[in-house]
Amino acid sequence: MDAPLLRFERVSKSYPAAKGTRNPAALAELDLDVARGELLTLLGPSGSGKTTTLMLLAGFEQPDTGRILLEGRDIARLPPHRRGIGVVFQSYALFPHMTVAENVAFPLEARGVPKAERAERVKRALEMVRLPQYGDRRPAQLSGGQQQRVALARAMVFEPPIVLLDEPLGALDKALREEMQLEIRALHQRLGLTMMYVTHDQSEALTLSDRIAVLSGGRLRQIASPRQVYDDPADGFVAAFVGENNRIPAELLELRDGVARLRLADGAEMSARSADALPGGPCVLMVRPERVSLVAADAPGALPATLAEALFQGDHIRLRLMLRSGAEIVAKQPPGAAVPTPGSSVGVAWAAAHARAFRDEAAAR
Repeated sequence: MDAPLLRFERVSKSYPAAKGTRNPAALAELDLDVARGELLTLLGPSGSGKTTTLMLLAGFEQPDTGRILLEGRDIARLPPHRRGIGVVFQSYALFPHMTVAENVAFPLEARGVPKAERAERVKRALEMVRLPQYGDRRPAQLSGGQQQRVALARAMVFEPPIVLLDEPLGALDKALREEMQLEIRALHQRLGLTMMYVTHDQSEALTLSDRIAVLSGGRLRQIASPRQVYDDPADGFVAAFVGENNRIPAELLELRDGVARLRLADGAEMSARSADALPGGPCVLMVRPERVSLVAADAPGALPATLAEALFQGDHIRLRLMLRSGAEIVAKQPPGAAVPTPGSSVGVAWAAAHARAFRDEAAAR
């Protein structure tokens, strides 16, 4: 197997706490590899450690412990300008007094690249991001999406081994954000760039990534392909954070060969896949709304429910249902599906292979 382009080895980082308080680690013993040519997304809520990871890699922060190896060289103590890493920020950080071409040329000029070569490389970089005719304009004359492309061209123009993108689409509206996601993905695939992308947007991570690293509380919860993170989350946090998931309190009766037998609050028994639930302990059953089917109330294996609300949302109908146990769940049905009227008694069901059982971390504390 080829050696990774980038490796974090037990990297930790803490920040000073206010007097009289305890400050948990912003990053705790992170082990992480990034392959050459990979687009890896760091995904997590605010305070999860994703931006700290990027800042440590870029050189704007230094780790308390551990090593950061880029192409086999430990860069953890090097200043940012000696790391040769491209960075794109959410604010784009373009120089307003410079033209687009001058902005893109800036890192080349700082590295002493001759003028003729600078001009040729700037031309190629602007062609890569489909802005070859915008070199003479100022940033203020560009749209948000065009400014984002200029920032990306500037990060790529000196051919760094890796490009870091810190919430680069956060300032864009929804339609332009989705368009730029596809553009970044296409650019990555066409050029074979290695990218580390930071976001809290699950949809963005699923669209862009070769792999997703999910962080919470400074710890790596799971690193896997987008499909695996979505379909086979490593724990309850990942299941709840990535996409929408129904959460039903339950008691674990038995765990055998990765299959859990559960008892719900109303006494109904269900099966689900599980890797971490403890027999006899509190747990939660999670099943995604698109996996929940409406069936007859008396169908074998169905859970009795009352349809509380049905909302048409374009590409699906969103159903809110109340189980006999008092738990509320959501189901998503195709837009043309026949839906009972609110207040109707129905049954809900799903395949055991599509449900997951996890420790109830909140109840365990």
